[in-house]
Amino acid sequence: MFSVPQSSKSEFLDKARQAREERKGLKEKERAAIQIQALVRRFLCRCSLQKQLRKEVDDFFQASETGATKRNALSIFKIARKLLFIYRPEDKMRFEKLCRAILASMEVENEPKVWYVSLALSKDLTIPWLKQIKDVLWTCCQRIKCLKPDILQDNKLVTLYLTMLVTFTDTSTWRIVRGKGEALRPALKKICENIMGHLNQKGFYSTLQILLTNGLARSKPSLSKGTLTAIFTLSLRPVIAAHFSDNLLRSFLIHIMSVPAVVSHLNVLTPECMASIQTHDLLRKFILFLSREEQCLDICVCLEGSHSLCLLGNLIHLGFLTEKVLEEEANHFVKDLTDMLSYCQRYVSQKKSNLTHWHPVLGWFSQTVDYGLNESMPLVTKQLQYLWGVSVIRTLFSDVLSKKLESQEPTPPPPQPSTSQNNLPVKNLFKRAFQKSASVRNILKPVGGKRVDSAEVQKVCSICVLYQTALSTLTQIRLQILTGLTHLDDLLPKLWAFICELGPQGGLKLFMECLNNDTEESKQLLAMLMLFCDCSRHLITILDDIEVYEEQTSFKIEELITISSFLNTFVYKMVWDGILENAKGEKLELFHSVHGWLMVLYERDCRRRFTPDDHWLRKDLKPSLLFQELEKGKKRAQLLLQYIPHVIPHKNRVLLFRNIVTKEKESLGLVETSSASPHVTHITIRRSRMLEDGYDQLRRLPVNSIKGVIRVKFVNDLGVDEAGIDQDGVFKEFLEEIIKKVFNPALNLFKTTSGNERLYPSPTSYIHENHLQLFEFVGKMLGKAVYEGIVVDVPFASFFLSQVLGHHHSTFYSSIDELPSLDSEFYKNLTSIKRYDGDVGDLGLTLSYDEDVMGQLVCHELIPGGKTMPVTNENKISYIHLMAHFRMHTQIKEQTAAFIRGFRSIINPEWLHMFSTPEVQRLISGDNAEIDLDDLKKHTVYYGGFHSSHRVIIWLWDILSSDFTAEERAMFLKFVTSCSRPPLLGFAYLKPPFSIRCVEVSDDQDTGDTLGSVLRGFFTIRKKEPGGRLPTSSTCFNLLKLPNYSKKSILRDKLRYAISMNTGFELS
Repeated sequence: MFSVPQSSKSEFLDKARQAREERKGLKEKERAAIQIQALVRRFLCRCSLQKQLRKEVDDFFQASETGATKRNALSIFKIARKLLFIYRPEDKMRFEKLCRAILASMEVENEPKVWYVSLALSKDLTIPWLKQIKDVLWTCCQRIKCLKPDILQDNKLVTLYLTMLVTFTDTSTWRIVRGKGEALRPALKKICENIMGHLNQKGFYSTLQILLTNGLARSKPSLSKGTLTAIFTLSLRPVIAAHFSDNLLRSFLIHIMSVPAVVSHLNVLTPECMASIQTHDLLRKFILFLSREEQCLDICVCLEGSHSLCLLGNLIHLGFLTEKVLEEEANHFVKDLTDMLSYCQRYVSQKKSNLTHWHPVLGWFSQTVDYGLNESMPLVTKQLQYLWGVSVIRTLFSDVLSKKLESQEPTPPPPQPSTSQNNLPVKNLFKRAFQKSASVRNILKPVGGKRVDSAEVQKVCSICVLYQTALSTLTQIRLQILTGLTHLDDLLPKLWAFICELGPQGGLKLFMECLNNDTEESKQLLAMLMLFCDCSRHLITILDDIEVYEEQTSFKIEELITISSFLNTFVYKMVWDGILENAKGEKLELFHSVHGWLMVLYERDCRRRFTPDDHWLRKDLKPSLLFQELEKGKKRAQLLLQYIPHVIPHKNRVLLFRNIVTKEKESLGLVETSSASPHVTHITIRRSRMLEDGYDQLRRLPVNSIKGVIRVKFVNDLGVDEAGIDQDGVFKEFLEEIIKKVFNPALNLFKTTSGNERLYPSPTSYIHENHLQLFEFVGKMLGKAVYEGIVVDVPFASFFLSQVLGHHHSTFYSSIDELPSLDSEFYKNLTSIKRYDGDVGDLGLTLSYDEDVMGQLVCHELIPGGKTMPVTNENKISYIHLMAHFRMHTQIKEQTAAFIRGFRSIINPEWLHMFSTPEVQRLISGDNAEIDLDDLKKHTVYYGGFHSSHRVIIWLWDILSSDFTAEERAMFLKFVTSCSRPPLLGFAYLKPPFSIRCVEVSDDQDTGDTLGSVLRGFFTIRKKEPGGRLPTSSTCFNLLKLPNYSKKSILRDKLRYAISMNTGFELS
């Protein structure tokens, strides 16, 4: 049969498919063309209609303006319908004219048909009119959002649209309700409520919030009194209409009360609005609404950090202005603020991270921060300050402040101790301190009796929790809060009295029990203690010595003694009972608060005593047990040594220090053992160039070599070796001589303070080319002396030692407190400026310091541009602290840093943490106690025939004990050892040991002990009468060379003369 080829068939099908697709495409194009034509026709028709309607609107307003036609309500309604139908952003001028026309119609007298609102009464037009006015008012709101009140033209439009909103949300201005129309008021009022309900649903409060924020969130508000009044009136109307329902109160709080410092602006610009707030008792309603935890949390979640803070500020300001409500609703008010602060606290971070933002009040904050509010933050901060202002504190702490403290004669202050450390007046003070009346004693000592679950205690605790939460949340104004809380002199003493009355026995036992409980009641009680400690510490830190000791501001001296004892025990129990080891969160914060307050008192006491002897020691702590636990690495022993080493007797701490040094020497291989000998460094020193040679040879040595054994060989100017075998003696002499030279004020590396002549780095030490390297070298040499236990008579100014110990980096360090140790006269002058009652500006001071530097007057600016900035009553406290800081830190910053660098290379700074500043001075220079002759006698070694029962030796000890004064005994000790103070741990620790040797010949002929000289000395056989010779000494060996005198009187006179002339011995 005939068959069609396969290829022809497929071609036919392809052609058919293509034809079909072409037909389909043509149909699609035809349909699309028809659609496009329809759209274009519709667009053109719409444009034409819009153009026509706009022309009608323009013609209407033009005719109205020229007076060709008279407007009536219906014509305005119709033209408004047309305009709203075609309204676009470009029609804003037409909309403005419409609003003006509507408002103008409402102002016409006695012509009901002209009043735009009259259409609401028309049966056929009521619903369309209501819809239209809603659309018009919401368009007003939309326009308000886009306007900037600080621009004049926009400000006029804001006024226009606000007038529209004010007019049609209340019937009070409607002429239609006057006279016979009064019966219509209820119905028309319902219409107004309907309109407000519609606006609220659309976001009315958000509009007002944007307008308020744009106008008020700045340093100077751009809203006028009338505008602000209108906005606040509008914001209040829906709330009142809804009878203060929860929904409307919520919106009001979120959108209006969260505007930065809105209450502050209302109070200044529109007092009548503030009166309205008080009339409607809004603050009470806000407080009660927020007292429900879920409502408060909801508000905080909606607002986030910055706006929550603004709401907080406005509520606090309202509380300040309406004291009666605050007093009546104190419990709820405190709870609300605490909850809001606690919510913010969740997001407060201690440090910067990728998730945090900087906030001027909260610090690093992990929620989004509205930086647009930053300009208004100073005003918000000012509002927050009312919380710790006198008025609010008096209201909240009324239960505490109402307590009567019995009056008593002020305790005489302890006098400033002199360098001789005369403690007799201090002892008299303690005697007086405890001779107080029974009523005062009850306040100062824990007496108990007040139930912790009573309403009064619960209230005070919750208030303390509020302020403690504020301190930990508002991190950037923490100091302001503390200063405010310490402003009232009687708050802290009365709070302490309140604490003492808590629980069945009061005081310590109650709080120790709270540490072991996790109940809410315990947390609140501990928060009270924490607040007391934080505030008291701040107060004592900012008070100077006159205010603490003489005027006894806030706390009496005996109260400080009682408090310090309580704190010392509390911290000790926390450490020793193992509570601190596992503490975290609130307990750890509590520990640092209590410990901080304790250490401020302890350091103040170290600087100027106010406590009895052994006040800080814990009698129930055995040093031997502590040392055993330290050996075993027990955590509690380490923590005790880290935080409160002062509870251990000083002698035991010195022993511990020496043990630490010994262990390090052993670990570095610096101690002689049976299997190895330490490396010895040999140096050769010329006596005439001792400092230069010592500096050149020692400064290059590695630190471990300086810590190790150094042998010194002295040579004279000709290079000939001097006699003398150095075990440790010659090095000791070299070290003492070096230290004597570098600390000599004539060298101008160090200066002496005025008055008590104590040493500190010279600000003009730069006259030496390598002065910083010299300071580092001096630091190493002093460190070596302390490391080896060699006492050197170098009295440092306490402010300088504080810097060596690193105390100046402490948060609680105050330069002004240390200033008397530099210049007591300068300190008096500065504090007189602080107390100056008149205008400090009259004194003509600037923020600069003029100094005479080697004949030239140099002006140092305390801050950049300080010489042109006058000292005023506002900045005088800053001036005092800046001046003190400059004199004690800035001037000698480089020298001090170099000295510390050298000193710490030998002495690990952690080793010295267990000592206070005066104790470190004793570590360097020996004990300032009386010389214990019995101890000295017990540890004396005799040579040359002398022995303990020798006649001359018996005379010597008798002369020292009976004939010499304490000062002469100190001179005697210095004559033999080069230091007037005994070693801290007694003469058993004097290296080399104290020695007395019988000599027959002068020093230049002395060749040491021989059998003959020893025998002659032992049997008191003299070659010739040594009456003309003086006792001499070899300080490098702590050796007294004593001739074999025939009479006690000769010995006494010769010895007295020798020590007064400081006749020593130099190796020949």
